[in-house]
Amino acid sequence: MEQLYYVIYQALTIYMYAIIVYILMSWFPGARESSFGRILGKIVEPYLEPFRKIIPPLGMIDISPIVAIFTLQFALIGLGELFSMLM
Repeated sequence: MEQLYYVIYQALTIYMYAIIVYILMSWFPGARESSFGRILGKIVEPYLEPFRKIIPPLGMIDISPIVAIFTLQFALIGLGELFSMLM
Protein backbone atom coordinates (compact mmCIF):
# COMPACT_ATOMS: atom_id res chain seq x y z
CA MET A 1 0.00 0.00 0.00
CA GLU A 2 2.87 2.31 0.80
CA GLN A 3 4.41 1.68 -2.61
CA LEU A 4 1.17 2.61 -4.35
CA TYR A 5 1.07 5.88 -2.42
CA TYR A 6 4.67 6.61 -3.38
CA VAL A 7 4.04 5.95 -7.09
CA ILE A 8 0.91 8.14 -7.19
CA TYR A 9 2.63 10.88 -5.18
CA GLN A 10 5.63 10.90 -7.52
CA ALA A 11 3.44 10.91 -10.64
CA LEU A 12 1.43 13.89 -9.39
CA THR A 13 4.61 15.72 -8.39
CA ILE A 14 6.12 15.19 -11.85
CA TYR A 15 2.86 16.39 -13.41
CA MET A 16 2.99 19.52 -11.26
CA TYR A 17 6.52 20.23 -12.46
CA ALA A 18 5.37 19.69 -16.05
CA ILE A 19 2.72 22.37 -15.53
CA ILE A 20 5.34 24.76 -14.15
CA VAL A 21 7.66 24.14 -17.11
CA TYR A 22 4.75 24.66 -19.51
CA ILE A 23 3.88 27.95 -17.85
CA LEU A 24 7.48 29.14 -17.99
CA MET A 25 7.65 28.23 -21.68
CA SER A 26 5.14 31.00 -22.39
CA TRP A 27 7.82 33.55 -21.50
CA PHE A 28 10.06 32.45 -24.36
CA PRO A 29 8.96 33.12 -27.94
CA GLY A 30 8.36 29.96 -29.93
CA ALA A 31 9.00 27.61 -27.02
CA ARG A 32 5.48 26.19 -27.02
CA GLU A 33 5.64 25.65 -30.78
CA SER A 34 8.69 23.40 -30.45
CA SER A 35 8.20 19.63 -30.48
CA PHE A 36 8.77 19.45 -26.70
CA GLY A 37 6.30 22.29 -26.15
CA ARG A 38 3.63 20.60 -28.25
CA ILE A 39 4.05 17.28 -26.40
CA LEU A 40 3.94 19.04 -23.05
CA GLY A 41 0.88 20.98 -24.19
CA LYS A 42 -0.96 17.76 -25.06
CA ILE A 43 -0.23 16.48 -21.57
CA VAL A 44 -0.94 19.65 -19.57
CA GLU A 45 -3.68 21.49 -21.50
CA PRO A 46 -6.50 19.00 -20.76
CA TYR A 47 -5.98 19.64 -17.04
CA LEU A 48 -5.63 23.42 -17.36
CA GLU A 49 -8.61 23.93 -19.69
CA PRO A 50 -11.39 23.61 -17.06
CA PHE A 51 -9.58 26.13 -14.84
CA ARG A 52 -9.29 28.57 -17.74
CA LYS A 53 -13.03 28.31 -18.35
CA ILE A 54 -13.79 29.16 -14.71
CA ILE A 55 -11.10 31.78 -14.07
CA PRO A 56 -10.77 34.41 -16.80
CA PRO A 57 -7.38 36.07 -17.39
CA LEU A 58 -6.71 39.36 -15.61
CA GLY A 59 -5.49 41.49 -18.47
CA MET A 60 -2.51 39.63 -19.90
CA ILE A 61 -2.02 37.53 -16.76
CA ASP A 62 -3.57 34.08 -16.57
CA ILE A 63 -3.79 32.93 -12.96
CA SER A 64 -5.66 29.70 -13.71
CA PRO A 65 -2.44 27.60 -13.75
CA ILE A 66 -1.68 28.80 -10.22
CA VAL A 67 -5.11 27.63 -9.07
CA ALA A 68 -4.55 24.34 -10.93
CA ILE A 69 -1.24 23.81 -9.10
CA PHE A 70 -2.87 24.59 -5.74
CA THR A 71 -5.60 22.08 -6.55
CA LEU A 72 -2.96 19.46 -7.31
CA GLN A 73 -1.24 20.27 -4.00
CA PHE A 74 -4.52 19.82 -2.13
CA ALA A 75 -5.01 16.50 -3.92
CA LEU A 76 -1.55 15.39 -2.75
CA ILE A 77 -2.39 16.37 0.83
CA GLY A 78 -5.73 14.57 0.65
CA LEU A 79 -4.06 11.52 -0.83
CA GLY A 80 -1.57 11.49 2.04
CA GLU A 81 -4.38 11.70 4.58
CA LEU A 82 -6.34 8.97 2.84
CA PHE A 83 -3.41 6.57 2.75
CA SER A 84 -2.46 7.36 6.35
CA MET A 85 -5.97 6.40 7.43
CA LEU A 86 -5.77 3.14 5.46
CA MET A 87 -2.40 2.10 6.88
